[in-house]
Amino acid sequence: MTRRREFDFAVECCRCSFAGAKHSAFAPPMNLAWGEFLRLARFHRIEGLAWNALADSDLPSERRKELSEMAASIAATNLLAAEECRTLQDRFKGAGVPLLILKGLPLGALAYGNAALKSAIDIDLLIHPAELGEAARLLRENDYRLRAPRESSGDQALHQWHRGWKESVWRKEGVQIDLHTRTADNPRLIPSIDVNSPRQWVSVSTDLQLPTLADEELFAYLTVHGASSAWFRLKWISDFAGFLHGRSAEELRHLYRRSQELGAGRAPGQALLLAHELFGTLQHCAALAEELRRDPTILSLYRTALRVVAGEPVEPTARRCGTLPIHRTQFQLLPGPAYKFSELSRQVMRLLTRAD
Repeated sequence: MTRRREFDFAVECCRCSFAGAKHSAFAPPMNLAWGEFLRLARFHRIEGLAWNALADSDLPSERRKELSEMAASIAATNLLAAEECRTLQDRFKGAGVPLLILKGLPLGALAYGNAALKSAIDIDLLIHPAELGEAARLLRENDYRLRAPRESSGDQALHQWHRGWKESVWRKEGVQIDLHTRTADNPRLIPSIDVNSPRQWVSVSTDLQLPTLADEELFAYLTVHGASSAWFRLKWISDFAGFLHGRSAEELRHLYRRSQELGAGRAPGQALLLAHELFGTLQHCAALAEELRRDPTILSLYRTALRVVAGEPVEPTARRCGTLPIHRTQFQLLPGPAYKFSELSRQVMRLLTRAD
């Protein structure tokens, strides 16, 4: 497919921000449609990465001001998120409730070497399903209120909700928490990755470390997370490619093989081919790239994701049949009729337990 120059330029802005990337003079192409580029940056939530790449470049003054303000807003939001993570980590630890931070600030630090660059609209907390009631109590004590399902639904409805959805949504002024009791929408995907999985502590500021999944589990989780939405935001595949940047061919092969043992199915193959197309992730791992391309379903999933992420920057729900690639992808992530039936059952249950 032919990609617009503004999208390819957005990809290059992301690449420039990878941790350990070699920086060189970076200038916008001639006749770049700045309005379209900023629209892409906002939709794909890469404003902080774009500003990081372009701050020293010669930009039109109005666009420079707009982009710098977007990036400053992201940095301020991340500062608030860091303090909230510190508070919640202390409160949950004090109550004896283990937790992990999924994506968010730890992934920003791992992928870009700077947790302040990565845009996020929520904080993803992973807990054990048995701790859901206690976690809900702790969040309420910290002024959070349930938004999905509705607060008025009660704790029984909350537990019912988590049987069909991997997370519930909690909000207070300026902050949203997605409280996860599992890591994938369909429990047949990455079933063994939970709050008790191997973890790593990531420095997100000079005085704050946060726990997230160890590299093997994080790799598998990120691929399943991206696949669940057909990778329609550039931010997600940029985070994934940044997380893998600089790794050897041997490391990439190991992460892929391990993801298969963890039950990630076809999601890692899709993610690796998409990251390679946009960021050259497999340039030193040609054998793995060729192996993945030989699988017709993985190849189809990759092509679907490429069309979606490089297409018109509008929400899938705002387009006619816009969510169809997402649903089709979700049904293809594992082989066999048992998985497809479980996915159909899951989606029906979600319809029956919608927040509204």
